[in-house]
Amino acid sequence: MQEGPQAVAFSCMSDCGPSVIAQLLWLIPAVPIAASGVIALLKQPRRKTASTLAIGSLCFSLLLSLMAFAHVVTVWSNTMTMEQHHSANALREVVNVTWFQFGTTNVDLGWVLDPLSAVMLVMVSLVGLLIFIYSTGYMAHDENYTRFFCFLSLFAGGMLTVVIANSLLLLFMGWELVGLTSYLLIGFWYLKPSAAAAAKKAFLVTRVGDVFFLLGIVWLFAQTGTLLFYNGGAGSMEPHALAGLLAQHAAWGLSAAGAIGLLIFAGAAGKSGQFPLHVWLPDAMEGPTPVSALIHAATMVAAGVYLIARVYPLMAAGALTGGTTTALIVVTWVGAFTAVFAALIAVAQNDIKRILAYSTVSQLGYMMAGLGMGGVAVGMFHLITHAFFKALLFMGAGSVIHGCHEEQDVRRMGGLWSKMPWTFGTYAVGMLALCGFPLVFSGFWSKDGILEAAQHFSVSKVPFYMLVFGALLTAFYMTRQVSYVFFGSYRGQGHAHESQKSMTVPLGILAFFAIALGAIGTPAWPWFRGFLDGHAVGFEMSGFNEPGLLALMGTSTVVVLLGLTLGWWLYGNKSPRADAPDVLESAMPLPWAWLRDRLYVDEFYGATAVAFYDWWARVADWLDRRVWGGAVAGVAWAFGMWAQLNRFLDTNVVDGSFDKGCDELSTGGGLLSRMQSGRVQTYLRLLALAVIALAAILIWSSRA
Repeated sequence: MQEGPQAVAFSCMSDCGPSVIAQLLWLIPAVPIAASGVIALLKQPRRKTASTLAIGSLCFSLLLSLMAFAHVVTVWSNTMTMEQHHSANALREVVNVTWFQFGTTNVDLGWVLDPLSAVMLVMVSLVGLLIFIYSTGYMAHDENYTRFFCFLSLFAGGMLTVVIANSLLLLFMGWELVGLTSYLLIGFWYLKPSAAAAAKKAFLVTRVGDVFFLLGIVWLFAQTGTLLFYNGGAGSMEPHALAGLLAQHAAWGLSAAGAIGLLIFAGAAGKSGQFPLHVWLPDAMEGPTPVSALIHAATMVAAGVYLIARVYPLMAAGALTGGTTTALIVVTWVGAFTAVFAALIAVAQNDIKRILAYSTVSQLGYMMAGLGMGGVAVGMFHLITHAFFKALLFMGAGSVIHGCHEEQDVRRMGGLWSKMPWTFGTYAVGMLALCGFPLVFSGFWSKDGILEAAQHFSVSKVPFYMLVFGALLTAFYMTRQVSYVFFGSYRGQGHAHESQKSMTVPLGILAFFAIALGAIGTPAWPWFRGFLDGHAVGFEMSGFNEPGLLALMGTSTVVVLLGLTLGWWLYGNKSPRADAPDVLESAMPLPWAWLRDRLYVDEFYGATAVAFYDWWARVADWLDRRVWGGAVAGVAWAFGMWAQLNRFLDTNVVDGSFDKGCDELSTGGGLLSRMQSGRVQTYLRLLALAVIALAAILIWSSRA
């Protein structure tokens, strides 16, 4: 089953150009984006119109995504059939267009249809659609209902842009659009100070990663001359460009490919909440619950994992013995550490959404580790299964909060299994899928694929043990949460009630997929792996005979059951007072306090990075006011004095001289005017005097 990471090359089979569905792929993100623009022009009372436009646009995107997926599956199936007799390639269709040109350089954009994008398109549009429908009930009484669906539709359009992009530049545009809309949605209730602060935190922290991502983009363009992934052999993810990147050496023994890969991973770590850029993700819970579900399941956090999968040829370029590179090793260690780190913190949280938030951070660590150790199919399978059961859990949490009159503290809930049976049943499915309950749930198969890749990791076995420990913690803290929320006696205020059908029906659909998706990733029928890797698959029970596989499945099962048992033993069917200390808090007060306070990472950042920037801001303010402001004031004073001197010279010298000359001319003109009497006798006398004077001058001159 385990084949190690590998970069799979696809090409378009047809010589007549891309198919019609590939040419129309741009409509999938364009329609929701256009819908958001129309909704933005609506007045607030047009609530039904807004939700109809948003849901209708995503229905269109889902329909087109399903058509694209069916097209890729059909061609893949035909290719695999042909491969049994002939040689054929799997499908990749690209459509590239020139955006603009400067000098002799073209800046091209494009979109790609291949198994990776086809799977993601269906997941994003389907999960997004269910969240949109759920939002009509959850946000029914919000006064800004119309604006909410405007942002929601734009959010989905941004993520779908990321998915279809065949250009790192177009992907970055969608990436930043997702970042902007996440800011708008996390801070949707902006009158709430904590929500406004969480939105700013998310925006700023993810920008840290995005700066490195942008540097990677610029470096890649400088080295390859293109940002297209695939372009008939001339793309940046194709062999010719990768060979050139491997030949260029960067710092610390890295090639340009490895260094660029690490810069891109920094961007992915920011979006996907990897340590140390994870701090924004738990605070993002301040937004409405549908936003939390969309961020954690189908859009923002999935974007980082998808980015690494999309640039996997770059990350795996120049793989050494054991099928790994420096970039993939970094991805693996960061993912494994994040998985355990976040799971530990989740154990001591009491906010129902915050527990799920740290669970998401942990599971994203599993996905990254899966990409680093097992390749695209391993990491992406867990991303797809996680999207459904995590959306289910967040929407189930929203149903609980709604039914408990906006209460989010699990200690103030309890006994809801009988009051909210539909929510409880679907939530239990999501919880067991997240824990990786054996055989039945999709999370078991996707998580075991990652554990199997870790077991074969050539660099170290430590990530394997870390991920196994993370699985134990996951089962434990989810059992703790479910015990607090659904069992024991009700400890909240008011009467808890089940949510309306617009909220519960999507839960049922997601619960179905949380179970059913496991069927396409079992050792007997590894359809998902074969589809993404581009090779034929069949149903063979002999897949379970792979050496060490049954032992691994047994170990995974024991670990999960142990976590469930420990959680139930400590918390199951008990009714502690809402203000009573936790069982573990009483037993281990100091470690509990550390975990409750999130291992003080935020405080550390506050005392270091935030304090430095606060100090630097004060220094910059002082420089601006005292130094640069003083210099500007001095220059202004000097020019003011020069202006006064110039005015004095102009008034007293230039203007005085001019006025004096004018007066003399006026006086002379007056004298001459008196001579101009118009009397001929006077002119004759003057003429006679002039003749006499001339004669006198001539006589005097001749005598001299």
